[in-house]
Amino acid sequence: MKDGKDGRAAVTFEPIGVVRSPFVEKADAPRQAQTQAGAGVEATIELFSGRDLEHAVEDLATWDRLWVIFVFHQAEGWRPKVLPPRSDRRRGVLATRSPHRPNPIGLSAVRLVGVEGLNVRVRDLDILDGSPVLDLKPYVPYADAFPDAGSGWLDAARDPIPDHEVTWSDEAGAQRAWLLERGIDVGPVIERALALGPQPNAYRRIRRVGDGHELAVKEWRARFEVAGKVVRVRGLVTGYRPRELALNADEALDVHRAFVAAFPRT
Repeated sequence: MKDGKDGRAAVTFEPIGVVRSPFVEKADAPRQAQTQAGAGVEATIELFSGRDLEHAVEDLATWDRLWVIFVFHQAEGWRPKVLPPRSDRRRGVLATRSPHRPNPIGLSAVRLVGVEGLNVRVRDLDILDGSPVLDLKPYVPYADAFPDAGSGWLDAARDPIPDHEVTWSDEAGAQRAWLLERGIDVGPVIERALALGPQPNAYRRIRRVGDGHELAVKEWRARFEVAGKVVRVRGLVTGYRPRELALNADEALDVHRAFVAAFPRT
């Protein structure tokens, strides 16, 4: 600890490891580890060598669950009030689980799969790949679980649930396969988002387009229509305008140019 400029103590932490998970982008990660998207997902917490952590993990494998204290390394800045996806109005950030906090520290309860040297394998994860880990602590059921506790403003919130079936048209399926062959797998993200229905919120960029809707997933767009509880993906399009693709020579856009050539916009 050291004194800050305003006289208050400043605290510096040194990570003990890093998370290796399949969630690379912020849009990939589930909102909570136990949701449909996070349940069953496996990852590894790689602890750093040279810190005597080989002895620190002794007896860790005897526990079923762990608390992982980590850093939201992709969070930039923060605001006192935020709009959570389960709220119809802004809330104080300290009354939410937003990653954009005064100190971007995350806390997640995960299932322990095994300990292999300095590699701690876990399941049921909602943490981004590359997140610095500050500490691991055992989850103690009698001390950490309070099933009768209230849920604050969430008690009155309408939480979207994955109650929609997502289907793909033949064209959309062919476009999805074309992208997958080139290492771009937008299908799972689209299906998780649209299974919650067509309503936009802070975590899903959805807008009306003609007689249907459009979901933005990174640099791609999914055009879809809704009939009852069935969401049908009609087609995929690039998020770049034709002029941008024509004037920007960046090689990263080559796949978008090739996509447009293979599937001309209608």
